[in-house]
Amino acid sequence: MTARAADRARYDRATAHLDAPLAIVDLEAFDANAADLARRAGGKPIRVASKSVRCRALLERVLARDGFAGIMSFTLAESLWLARSGFEDVLLAYPSADRAAYAELAGDPKLAAAVTVMVDDVAQLDLIDASRGGGREVVRVCLELDTSLKLLGGRVRVGARRSPLHSPAQVADVARAVARRPGFEVVGIMAYEGHVAGVGDSLAGRPLRSRAIRLMQAAARRELAERRAEVVRAVRAVVPGLEFVNGGGTGSVQHTAAEDAVTEIAAGSGLYVPRLFDNYTSFSGRPSALFAQPVVRRPGVGVVTVLGGGYPASGAAGADRSPVPYLPEGLRYDPQEGAGEVQTPLLGSPADDLLIGDKVWFRHAKAGELCERFDRLHLVEGDAVTATVPTYRGEGHTFL
Repeated sequence: MTARAADRARYDRATAHLDAPLAIVDLEAFDANAADLARRAGGKPIRVASKSVRCRALLERVLARDGFAGIMSFTLAESLWLARSGFEDVLLAYPSADRAAYAELAGDPKLAAAVTVMVDDVAQLDLIDASRGGGREVVRVCLELDTSLKLLGGRVRVGARRSPLHSPAQVADVARAVARRPGFEVVGIMAYEGHVAGVGDSLAGRPLRSRAIRLMQAAARRELAERRAEVVRAVRAVVPGLEFVNGGGTGSVQHTAAEDAVTEIAAGSGLYVPRLFDNYTSFSGRPSALFAQPVVRRPGVGVVTVLGGGYPASGAAGADRSPVPYLPEGLRYDPQEGAGEVQTPLLGSPADDLLIGDKVWFRHAKAGELCERFDRLHLVEGDAVTATVPTYRGEGHTFL
C-alpha cells in the first residue's frame, strides 16, 4: 500500500460516521509542517498569516509552538475580532478603509496596543484621523516596502503591485510624516516578496520555465536583500525604536531568515500545503487540509460523479486554481466539465471501485480559502476524528 493509499484508508475510517461534503485537517501533517517552517526560519519567529488558516483553534495550536509569535491578519475587522479574542500581537497586512473599525481601534486601549495597521501613503493617515470619532489612542503603524524587481530602468516589473514605496528614501519620508503626526507611531516594516515566496520554481514538464523562474528569484533575492537592509537603516534613522522587520512567506522562509535586517518571517500556507505549493525546490510539505465529496452517481465504466466541489481559488484564472482529485489516486476531471458547481464527473479506472456514498478526497489550490466553503474542520489524529472546530465562517465571520 502506498503512503497516499494508507492516508486514504485512515481518513475514510476516521470519517466513516460523517457524511460528506466535509473538510479535515490531519494534525500529524499540520504539526510536521509547522516544525519544518520553524526549522527553515533558523530561530527567527514566524508570524502566522491568518488568511492561510482562517480557524482560531488552529491559530492557537500553532502559536503555542516554539518558533511562532504573532498573527498577520488580512482585514481590520478581523484584526479587532482576534484582539478581542485574546491574540495580543496582530499585524494587519493590508491597508484598510474601514472607518467604523478605525473608530473602534482608536477608542479602545486594549485594541490599540494589540493591533498594528499597514500604511504606505499619507492619505491613509488622513482617513484614519477622519475616522477616529473622538478616539485618542495612539495607532501603531507598519510601513510596507514594495519588493518588486524592476529591470530595464523600470520598464519591466516582476512582483505584485502592492506598496508605492520602493526606495529607502520613499519609505523614510513616510516614516517622518508618521513620526511628525500626533496619534501615530511607526513600529515596523513589512516587505512581502510574493514573486519569490509564492511562485513555484519546479513546474512539471516545463524545465526551461522552471529554470527561468529560479534565475529570476535568485536575482530578486539579491536585489531585495540589499535594498531591504538600506530601507531598514533609513527608517531606523527616523525611528530608532523600530520593533520589527517582517519579510518572507512559505516559499522563501530560509532565504529571508538569512537576512540580518529581517527580524521575523511571515508564513501560513505551509501549514496546510495546498496544491499551489507542490512545485518548489526549496521545501516539501505534507498536505494536511483536504475536503471530501460523496459519490452520488455512476454514469458508466470508468466514471463517477461527486456532489459539487467546484471551489476555484483567487488569482489569475487557470487550471492551477482548481482543486485536484487526490484520493483515491488516479482520478481526473472530465475536460469538458471540470470541477462543477453542483456535480463533478471524475474519470479513471479507480472510479470502478467506488460505490454510491463513498468519499473522494480533494486538495484545494490556496490555503485558507477552503475555510470559506466549510463551517467546520474535523481534526484527524491517526484514524480518528479527535475534535471538530469552527472555521471563521463557522463562527459567523466572512471578513473578505
